[in-house]
Amino acid sequence: MQKSTCILILFLLVILGSGCATAPITGRTQLLIVPEGDEIALGLKSYQEVLSKAKISKDPKVNVQVKRVGTRIASVANKPDYQWEFTVIDDPKTANAFALPGGKVAVYTGLLPYTKDDNGLAFVLAHEVAHAIARHGGERMSEQLFIQLGQQGLNMAIANKSAAAVQAINLGYGLGTQLGVTLPFSRAQELEADHIGLILMAKAGYDPREAPKFFERMMAGQSKKSLEFLSTHPADERRIRDLKGLIPQAMPYYKQ
Repeated sequence: MQKSTCILILFLLVILGSGCATAPITGRTQLLIVPEGDEIALGLKSYQEVLSKAKISKDPKVNVQVKRVGTRIASVANKPDYQWEFTVIDDPKTANAFALPGGKVAVYTGLLPYTKDDNGLAFVLAHEVAHAIARHGGERMSEQLFIQLGQQGLNMAIANKSAAAVQAINLGYGLGTQLGVTLPFSRAQELEADHIGLILMAKAGYDPREAPKFFERMMAGQSKKSLEFLSTHPADERRIRDLKGLIPQAMPYYKQ
């Protein structure tokens, strides 16, 4: 085996060993080699760019509700170092929401008819908060970096801001499309966000039994093709089934 090959293998093994992390609540092992500070800085930049191009809702009732529910969810997320923000984007044709690193969350008004009340909204916001605290975006970035490091043998690309690192970040967050909004998380990450979100909403005082009803309303309300929140995600029926199965785990946290 050539010396350069041995060095590369050793380098990748070091990355794997130092980059292992554990997702909150589920305990799933993750590969995270991107420093969280870099991840948060990228998330803030993306969030600001998205909002600069969006129409922000001026409806006081909706804004108060989203910030109130979001703040309660954030208070149990165990991330006091995150600068949590909850923004409503005025776009009734878009039934979607997204989260970016560091606690930046946005909800499109097109999703609100399906949330119906505080409990439904709590599940949506808790699901997005779960993506943030589980660092799902950073996980995708790390996977992209690891693939490129394996193929090209780059020496700590993220540290020297090489072209490969930039490309990995773009792929991790979909920055080449709509700054992190259009590129979906993996199905496993979506199911994990449902799981973590269900526990978070219960801890925040919202009824976890209402979470499956949110998806039932979405399924009944429109065709799947027009619902971005469900696009490329796990089958609605599976998400409903899994959430119902997790309710007994969440109920002990729910204090009415």
